[in-house]
Amino acid sequence: MADQIFGQLKTTTFVFRGYNVTNLGRTHELLNHPRFGGYVARRLDQCGKIAADVIHRPVDLLHRVSHNEETTLESYADAIALIVGAEMAQVDILENEFGVQFDRAQYLMGYSLGELTALVAAKCLSLEDALTIPLALSADIAKLAPTCTLAVLFCRRQTLSAMLVHRVCQEVSAEGNGLVGISAVLSPNSLIVIGEAESATRVQQRLSGMLSDRVHLKKNPNRWPPMHTPIVWREHITSRASLLMSQMKSGFTAPKPPVLSLVTGACSYTDSNVRDLICQWVDKPQNLWQAVYHTLSSGTERLIHLGPEPNIIPATYSRLAENVEAQVKASLSTRALSTLVYRPWLHSLIGERAYLMRAPSIQQTVLEDWLLDHNN
Repeated sequence: MADQIFGQLKTTTFVFRGYNVTNLGRTHELLNHPRFGGYVARRLDQCGKIAADVIHRPVDLLHRVSHNEETTLESYADAIALIVGAEMAQVDILENEFGVQFDRAQYLMGYSLGELTALVAAKCLSLEDALTIPLALSADIAKLAPTCTLAVLFCRRQTLSAMLVHRVCQEVSAEGNGLVGISAVLSPNSLIVIGEAESATRVQQRLSGMLSDRVHLKKNPNRWPPMHTPIVWREHITSRASLLMSQMKSGFTAPKPPVLSLVTGACSYTDSNVRDLICQWVDKPQNLWQAVYHTLSSGTERLIHLGPEPNIIPATYSRLAENVEAQVKASLSTRALSTLVYRPWLHSLIGERAYLMRAPSIQQTVLEDWLLDHNN
């Protein structure tokens, strides 16, 4: 079983998750596992101590996980340390229990906070440096969340240009009734936006008057730290992150294997630009779609998702695979030709980007599930 999962590292991308409203996943089960528990305990203890030193209060991740106490926005710093600790524990398990050599993988990649963990796993950043950046700014980032709304902005029939949405976000922000920006580009017809007050709704309304297709806005009921948007400028997060990074001892070695950055959607990290890219990571959108296409076009065959309860990236690949399969079936069936008009955004893209046809063949493994369900 392990050989089937880890036997072809040159076509495998390891994926690290970011912050979510729930962050425990099955970490408490791994902590209690007779074979894997020691790795989890060591990393939770290490990351808790780093967090305590940075934010100047006790952070007991072992207690939190062993008692299955979920994080909240008020414990945002704990969530950061917990996610990174759980991910690094899974890295340790793969290296020490299954002989996985990460430097032989095709890529590492991560959504939001996960990109920093990927840089640690690729021996580019030290764990201390990677954690210090978000932890030192966590209180002020979380302070911005109560006035913000996270929403998915999407069209069902046509593409939704990120450039157009960005321009409209700038126009709405310029009105002076709240900042709004793209936080992630999920696909050619869907984006995540985060806005203060009712600014996200105003973006939807303005776009509705510009496009022939209906523009939908699905608001998330939870409060989210407005990372990867201009809202962080209110607390000078970007410039303060740059100042913190100027004191990092690590970051002068190119990651190995390459880290596929969601800042650029490409393998852009070198031995001299790590600080510059992380600075952009703070307030620029996560270009998930471009990174997804990069993996499809460069021969990735398997994704292994690390961290507690990975969500957004596995869901993105699964949704794309389902859409491609449905589109292909419609194209091959004369009885279903009428359904071609339902996904014209995908129909046009398949003509331009044939690598999208590979989406249904991508194998995905959620590591915590595989470790617990197949290694007892």
